[in-house]
Amino acid sequence: MTSTRLTDAFGRQITYLRLSVTDRCDYRCVYCMAEDMVFLPRAQVLSLEESIEICQAFAELGVTKIRITGGEPLVRNGIQTLFSEVGAVDSLRELTLTTNGSRLSRFAPELAAAGVKRINVSLDTLDSAQFTELTRFGKMEDVLQGIEDAKAAGIERIKLNAVILRNRNLDQVLPLVNYALDHQLDISFIEEMPLGEVTHHGREDEFCSSAELRELIATQHSLTPSDYQTGGPSRYWQVAGSDSQIGFISPHSDNFCSSCNRVRVTAEGKLLLCLGNENSVDLKAVIRRHPGDRERLKQTIVDAMSNKPEKHYFYEDDAPQIVRFMNTTGG
Repeated sequence: MTSTRLTDAFGRQITYLRLSVTDRCDYRCVYCMAEDMVFLPRAQVLSLEESIEICQAFAELGVTKIRITGGEPLVRNGIQTLFSEVGAVDSLRELTLTTNGSRLSRFAPELAAAGVKRINVSLDTLDSAQFTELTRFGKMEDVLQGIEDAKAAGIERIKLNAVILRNRNLDQVLPLVNYALDHQLDISFIEEMPLGEVTHHGREDEFCSSAELRELIATQHSLTPSDYQTGGPSRYWQVAGSDSQIGFISPHSDNFCSSCNRVRVTAEGKLLLCLGNENSVDLKAVIRRHPGDRERLKQTIVDAMSNKPEKHYFYEDDAPQIVRFMNTTGG
């Protein structure tokens, strides 16, 4: 009989799945994709039915939180079906979403109806021209309107995710914090993940540590450590007099691997056991070779846990170890 809990070789219990439903996106953010991307052929991508099967299997194995990611998940045709089906899983405590916000106005009511109460919205700047430069195609006004429409639809908690590059948008840290505080939002600042080869900037030159950003924010706001948790890697601080949480995700400067409780499934069905390693198991192959055999799928997932590494290694000989881009990994 398949174990009903997922525990790795280091005693960490896995309760959080991040599932990518597409590698496609309507933006081409400079730290995430090349400008001329080649996307996966449709046949290589999990069908929505296969994605739902994987979510149900993980829920039966004790996963209580599932985040839907991409690429941009809301560009996937029929994505409402997945949210409705997965949101109806009784044992799941939370179904969440990471989005660039471009289509949030359209989908917010359906997300709320499916039980999505909390979402993350990627927003790296409040300068409209800079936003278009960073995303290559995006319009900031669409994202800001999407945030307002999500609040109106009943999404209870919205968090901004911002990647700060020293020579591009460091000047946007305080405006973003102030926007979050003014609109009762949370915000997390993320150290750039060195995934894939980028040509528009040097990662070492652009790197900003979480500690540096905290010092910058502290010039305007009094920060105190918070015990707020969402099940993810953010470590939160609170501004006096506000309910908003300011988080920092620090894969370089403050390694969080010892408390890792999550795994990822890519758009093509590979179970990634660590963001910073290439260890993976092909769940799509199992599903397509043995359709309807959930016990086999669950056992494959359980067996894979023994290969989850203790920690990530992003660099080898000063070069990125991981050549896949973030959009193929799942945000």
